[in-house]
Amino acid sequence: MDDVRDTDDADDLSDTPVIYVQSSVSGAAKILVVGPMGVGKTTLIGTVSEIKPLSTEATMTQAGARLDTAVRPSKVTTTVALDFGRITLGGELVLYLFGTPGQQRFLPAWKDLARGALGALALVDTRDLEASFDAIGHLEDLDVPFSVAVNAFPDSVLHSEDDLRSALDLLPHTPLVICDAREHKSSVQALISLVSHLIETATEAS
Repeated sequence: MDDVRDTDDADDLSDTPVIYVQSSVSGAAKILVVGPMGVGKTTLIGTVSEIKPLSTEATMTQAGARLDTAVRPSKVTTTVALDFGRITLGGELVLYLFGTPGQQRFLPAWKDLARGALGALALVDTRDLEASFDAIGHLEDLDVPFSVAVNAFPDSVLHSEDDLRSALDLLPHTPLVICDAREHKSSVQALISLVSHLIETATEAS
């Protein structure tokens, strides 16, 4: 487990403990978590992060509604800059997770966040697969290796893997998993699937 030390009250008014990177860590990677608005990026990062995640959620307004794709009425906030979290895998590898805004109007910021990223986890929602096309297309254009995780919402429609791959136009080697962004183990497994893919791709290229 990570060393946990209480921060100075003067430096941290929230009294949130600082969780330092383990001394056993030998590598680190920047990972993007991408997808359309409302797909669960903020939730997944908050679920897996071993530190208090940074979130730039803002209340959705009528002005923004004229620009953004309609989402569920229950969604009242949206990411406007980035989400950030950290998770250590196997005590040796630290993933720094950067969640991107889902709206097209934030594409310039999206591209900036992609700089230096080793790979990306693309979240999709089977209730609106078409909404994920842009995010996956951006990753392909930027040549960022990625895997796809289908976020299983309670009312999600079930599809076969072949149908999902066909609908999303995925290459045969692109990992495709089902996850629940609200569940820690499920979300971690989705990230492990991505890391395994990145290692395999790097090994094949060497």
